[in-house]
Amino acid sequence: MNKQIEISHQTIVLNDLGMHARPAAKIAQMAMTADKTIWLYDGNTQVDASSIIDILTLCAKKGTHIHIQAESRQDTAIIEQIKAFFDNGFGELTP
Repeated sequence: MNKQIEISHQTIVLNDLGMHARPAAKIAQMAMTADKTIWLYDGNTQVDASSIIDILTLCAKKGTHIHIQAESRQDTAIIEQIKAFFDNGFGELTP
C-alpha cells in the first residue's frame, strides 16, 4: 500500500465486548463518507476503516490501542467523529 498519512488520532477500545459487528458497521459507515481512505491501526495491523470485515480482523479487545489515520486533512472531522465513537465505548458503556 502506498499511502501518505496526513492526520492521526489515538484512542482505546473501552467497552467490555471489544470491537464487534455493530460498532464495526458504524465505523465503516462513517469512514465511507471520507474524501480519502481512513485507516485503523492497532500497532501490528492496518485496515481500511470503510470495510466491516477488515475492522473485525483486528480482533480488538477491551484495552486495545487504536490509531485512526486519514490520508487527507479534509477528513479531520470524520477522524474526530470516529474517535468520539471509540471514546464513548461505542455507546455501550453501562453507567
